[in-house]
Amino acid sequence: MTEVVIVASAFGADAVRRDGHGAWIATAAAAGASGFEVRRELIVGEAGVQPAALRELGAAIREAGMWPVWSTPAALYRANGAAHDVANGATDSTTDSAPAGTLDATALSRALDEAAALGARFVKLQLGAFAGETHAASIAACLRGRDTRLVVENGQLKEGGMAAQFVAFFEALEAQGHGRLAGMTFDIGNWQWTGVAPAAAAQKLAPHVEYIHCKAVAGEGARRFAVAPAADDPVLAAVLPLLPRHAPRGIEFPFHAGRVAEDAVRYVEWLAAA
Repeated sequence: MTEVVIVASAFGADAVRRDGHGAWIATAAAAGASGFEVRRELIVGEAGVQPAALRELGAAIREAGMWPVWSTPAALYRANGAAHDVANGATDSTTDSAPAGTLDATALSRALDEAAALGARFVKLQLGAFAGETHAASIAACLRGRDTRLVVENGQLKEGGMAAQFVAFFEALEAQGHGRLAGMTFDIGNWQWTGVAPAAAAQKLAPHVEYIHCKAVAGEGARRFAVAPAADDPVLAAVLPLLPRHAPRGIEFPFHAGRVAEDAVRYVEWLAAA
């Protein structure tokens, strides 16, 4: 049976912003989830991302028998803005001089600090504007001494959402002797925003996948939105067998508002066995 993570947004973004992540820990644990993904963008106010608050939240998740994931909408590579080199202790305060594909080491370091306070197994960032230069030494310096595993996710924009970018990223890390520096969060639904066939992406990227976001997609164009997959969803049926069975699977689709607890149990059981 594969471990299943419930992403906090499955309980409804507005509900999590209103009540906090902690309000949903017991429901996730009762459903049999192995992990609980905390979303930085759903934490209202800076008080909630302070170390003490994150340590308290992480302790509550672990006491419920789960392990935490820390998710941030920040990107590992930025298209514009200041170049930051946290590893070397220097910061360029200019705002428009950085070329496409500049490592945002400040965002990475901040995410790692927050993930450490939470006690997260994974820290998830978007890949962002990767354009060929990995800055692997700087990433390695940021990760030195950290216990949290860095996993980069495919997003819903072409910048950071094309399979070729991820292939190039992992190939470059391997060529530089940093093949295990980072893994991938493979979001099955997000590929559909960028016009990439999820199964084709899975065939190319499966060796790097360490965490999977599962959702179906409804709508067209920019009006797509995440929905619960049907039991016979053809995309998941084609993609999941191509990805590592040991990679935890995250529920990143909304539960029905009138049956949240029941949906959580049903989908945890289904994804664990799918």
